[in-house]
Amino acid sequence: MEGVMMRGPERVAVAVRRSDGRIVVKSEPYVSLAKKIKPLGWPFLRGAVVLIESIILGVRALNFSGDVVMEQQGEKSRAGGLWMGFTVLFAFLFGLGLFFYLPLWLTELFRFRSGILFNLVDGVFRMIIFLAYLYLISRWKEIERIFQYHGAEHKSIFAFETHGELNVESARPFKTAHPRCGTSFLAIVMAVSIVVFMFLGHPENLAERLIRLSFVPLIGGISYELIKISDRGLGDGLLRLLISPGLWLQKITTREPDDRQLEVAMVALKSALAMEPRVGPSEVESA
Repeated sequence: MEGVMMRGPERVAVAVRRSDGRIVVKSEPYVSLAKKIKPLGWPFLRGAVVLIESIILGVRALNFSGDVVMEQQGEKSRAGGLWMGFTVLFAFLFGLGLFFYLPLWLTELFRFRSGILFNLVDGVFRMIIFLAYLYLISRWKEIERIFQYHGAEHKSIFAFETHGELNVESARPFKTAHPRCGTSFLAIVMAVSIVVFMFLGHPENLAERLIRLSFVPLIGGISYELIKISDRGLGDGLLRLLISPGLWLQKITTREPDDRQLEVAMVALKSALAMEPRVGPSEVESA
């Protein structure tokens, strides 16, 4: 909500633009469990840790940005924690039904006997529903602004990775699509889930359907390693093949940001790197 979250090696920061033009930034130390506990940093385990931590940090960032907006409106969020908990629970159940149970139900209508064919069609339905969902929410004006901040996040990261100046001018020329984006990660998760679920055969009852959820950390772990590989590169052809679906999806989930949004992203990035957050004329204050 009018902001960007950035995660650095040892800090996580959220910067939010208030309606009065000031930028509120919250920065705090954060070290992943994958670094604190050595076995959790092993390949295929670290991806599951990063996935869970990203969800937790994302919810916290959303809660913080919501509090900033409510404070601007002169409201106090005494029940904010309870309301956020209810929202997360509803979102989880909604996502479970839309992206997990509905594709299974639709696939059951075809009465496939082959487990491989069943899981392939189930995966195709899941991808279609996912793409339709992204397209529909992208039509909302509120979501469009979130996607603009998403583009600002990527541009600022590109500026950092190319060792350029960390300011609005240096970030402006870059593209909004980034190969290590969460959207690219989700695209890979969709593909990997099809392969993993093929080994589980045809689910015959509710328990066998729900047990698939226990494989989500494994799917996330495999997907994370593929994202890491795409960053290093295994030859131009293979690399393009691996990251292309995620880059295509980002045509939906990112928009070209304005300079004020780029400024917010730069403040978040600098704060996550424990640097002075000022990058422009806007006043920056700590939460």
